[in-house]
Amino acid sequence: NLKTLLGVPFAEDSDAVKLYHTRYPALQIEAAEGDRNTVALRSQRLGAAEGKDAFLVEEILSMQLKQIKANAETLAGKGSTITDAVITYPAYYTAEERRSVELAAELAGLHVEALISDGLAVGLNYATSRNFPSVSDGEQPEYHLVYDMGAGSTTATVLRFQSRTVKDVGSFNKTVQEVHVLGAGWDKTLGGDALNELIVDDMVSKLVESKKLKAGTTVSDVRAHGKTMAKLWKDSERIRQILSANTETSSTFEGIYEEDVTFKYKISRSEFEKLAKDQTLRVGKPIDDALEAAGLKLSDLESVILHGGAIRTPFVQKQLEKQCGSGKLRTNVNADEAAVFGAAFKGAALSPSFRVKDIRAVDSASYAVKIKWASDGKERQQKLFNPTSQVGIEKQVTVKNLEDFELSFYQQIPAGDEVVETPVLNVATQNLTASVSKLTEKFACAPVNITTKLNVRLSPIDGLPEVTGAYVSCEVEKKASVVDDVKGFFGLGKKDDQKPLKADDEPTESVTLEDEASTSSAAESSTTTTTTTVSAKETPKAEAGPRIESIAVGLKSSPLGRPPLSTTQLQRIEDRLAAFDASDRERVQREEALNELEAFIYKGRDLADDSEFLKAV
Repeated sequence: NLKTLLGVPFAEDSDAVKLYHTRYPALQIEAAEGDRNTVALRSQRLGAAEGKDAFLVEEILSMQLKQIKANAETLAGKGSTITDAVITYPAYYTAEERRSVELAAELAGLHVEALISDGLAVGLNYATSRNFPSVSDGEQPEYHLVYDMGAGSTTATVLRFQSRTVKDVGSFNKTVQEVHVLGAGWDKTLGGDALNELIVDDMVSKLVESKKLKAGTTVSDVRAHGKTMAKLWKDSERIRQILSANTETSSTFEGIYEEDVTFKYKISRSEFEKLAKDQTLRVGKPIDDALEAAGLKLSDLESVILHGGAIRTPFVQKQLEKQCGSGKLRTNVNADEAAVFGAAFKGAALSPSFRVKDIRAVDSASYAVKIKWASDGKERQQKLFNPTSQVGIEKQVTVKNLEDFELSFYQQIPAGDEVVETPVLNVATQNLTASVSKLTEKFACAPVNITTKLNVRLSPIDGLPEVTGAYVSCEVEKKASVVDDVKGFFGLGKKDDQKPLKADDEPTESVTLEDEASTSSAAESSTTTTTTTVSAKETPKAEAGPRIESIAVGLKSSPLGRPPLSTTQLQRIEDRLAAFDASDRERVQREEALNELEAFIYKGRDLADDSEFLKAV
């Protein structure tokens, strides 16, 4: 389970590093080469003698993605090539972790069309075969919660399901389904691995207590023995899965820790549940956090949709029934594959090659995003997005700066009682000063009337902040022309008065950046469209009015945080992956050649015993 190490800075006292090393003591964990300071794994067999670099976690993940890609191409048929992918991620992934997933996909030769949270992916799969109440007809939406307990973690995601009538081609309307993430909660360490570890710890304790090992052997000695721990970890998952269906089970280990030691382990479901009493109390916390984030109560939910392999654990289901009531629990999606099906549907919806049901899925930010900038010689900051802010919805941000400046975006990540601000993106304007001068000189704009605006959103690809455009503008007086007088006489009006209404427009939020000392939250307002009706008896008179002169502002965006891999590092990793691929191809070709040779030998032997063939020869 590499999720716990992906995008994590290396530190020997890090909880993630210590936990992983405890579970897999034979693996050598160290800091990656260079200034990224991420986690790397060093192989004792591959490249150690030559002093080659350790394997980045992203590099190992890319190998897994390569294998998945190869399997998918085989399944799709001869000549099929897969280049794009939609990948799901846990809702708690930070910017660094999401970028690590994208890096692994890039190394595997995959272009990431989108990253979507696990809960939203399950919700998409749930929505493909259902229709929901129409808010256009005044009906109330449905609220469901996806409870996902996998190998490494547990997440709870509150989703809103509804349908809406929107404008289609021409004068036609159509009905679309909508799935929105309203809030999420999680426990990063509660999952199948944590439950397996309870069994492993019990195995180790009973092995030492059995007195079959040499005198003086301690629990720490056994836990530090890589081969022994690998055997115990492998069997612990099987034992846990059996206990989900049976009340007790056992396992026998030969040559465990010492060559002449045979150890038989037996455990009942009740004993396992006693071991997991602390984990039992943690089962409901993600649900409480998700509901709090969404601003809903448990009674508002239509159902709790169960997903993930560890959800089959009996005490987990008992605890969920106790908290939510058995009537709300649903197993109406594939607990193992619903997220994958949802991601596949998302990919098909993004591709022009497929036509699928129109389901509009909207993820949430998961973490608040703060923006920092300098204005009037002072450092200023303001929260721009909340953890529940919708991905893909654009905000128009107004700043007072009239000279080139820089903006920095930060994710606010809760860490216990503190909030850690991690840098995500830096954006610098390129021609703002020159553009303001042009407005002043060409249109006589006063500085007080000049406005700088940026269009900011959470990217629909990875959910991270991005600036999609910027411009500087001012309002100038426009004198009425002869053409305007003629248009006014015939009642034609201006082009702006003739724009058709769009029933499915997304609201645009407008924010004026001020320091947090003077405002606690970003002002949000939705744009509305108004129409003016002119009496047929009146002849409108064209009047001079204001017009907006604007100039586009160039932007340069640079990711902040962990530096990207250098060209040299990327090339070295790609060369190593290519060498592995070549070795795999040679192995496959050799196996195919041996199979063909074996088949030829059998055929030759059969022909040697065939009398008709011998007569012909």
